[in-house]
Amino acid sequence: MEIEKIFFAFFLVINFIAFFIMLIDKYRSGRGMGERISEGMIFFLATFLGAFGVLIGMFIFHHKTKKWYFLIGIPFLIIQNISLICLVYLFLYKSVSW
Repeated sequence: MEIEKIFFAFFLVINFIAFFIMLIDKYRSGRGMGERISEGMIFFLATFLGAFGVLIGMFIFHHKTKKWYFLIGIPFLIIQNISLICLVYLFLYKSVSW
């Protein structure tokens, strides 16, 4: 189906963006150059299916790993992302009667 390819492409793109946002913010934090990316923007990306990219970026770049709200919040957002993906799948492919 065409819609699942679009959804999968969106999922990949948003996670790549979230990953590179973590890289850019880490680079700017150490150099003191340019505006930093707000934590709100990082959580916004994580909420809209980018939590995997944020989590991978956190641990590869060792960025935001000492902040408790990232260590707790991002795994919860991964659960939320998986739940959203499952709901989209059920909505598109299964006739679920609520």
